[in-house]
Amino acid sequence: MSDSVILTTSSQLEGYRVVEHLDIVSAECVFGMNILKDMFAGIRDIFGGRNKSSQNALRDARVSCLEELRREAGEMGANAVIAVDLDYSEISGGGKSMLFLVATGTAVRVEKA
Repeated sequence: MSDSVILTTSSQLEGYRVVEHLDIVSAECVFGMNILKDMFAGIRDIFGGRNKSSQNALRDARVSCLEELRREAGEMGANAVIAVDLDYSEISGGGKSMLFLVATGTAVRVEKA
């Protein structure tokens, strides 16, 4: 069921009309960035270039969080989530670094226009 939940960053969905606003949905994902990734990210900061491990961690976080958002919306009977927003943060301290991602949106029921 949740695989069929449509996600969009727009407040409307082209070709569909919103028939019911259900609720705000959110998904939170936290990923640890291991010490080697942190070290190599620091080296890339000095010399420039792209950091593949950090890019992969961001991609994994986004995919997981959006899957969770779909699941959450599907459980309440929604078939779409509009106005999806992704907020990334890094939490670090005590020698640890965590990537924190929150996805929010409005769970709705839509039908073809």
